[in-house]
Amino acid sequence: MKTVLKLAAVACLVSLGACNRTPTENKADNIESSAENVADNLEAMASNTSNDQAADTLNNRAEQVRDAGSNAADSVRDAGSRGNNVESNTVGM
Repeated sequence: MKTVLKLAAVACLVSLGACNRTPTENKADNIESSAENVADNLEAMASNTSNDQAADTLNNRAEQVRDAGSNAADSVRDAGSRGNNVESNTVGM
């Protein structure tokens, strides 16, 4: 019973922690998560092939997908932080 209560408390805290996140941060995290899932699938394909050259190509592509996802998420975060900065938009008015 104590374990169930602890798990319920943790679940509540996690859900409350997600409330403080901005839509921009959620979007960026979704982009990174999607890229990570694609990269994981590519690596799984690489581990299931018997062709070493194909495996290397798939592993390289997985790394490229991760990098692209990270860059896209950073761009979303940067754009969101520029759009939410009211002071920078009103300077000189």
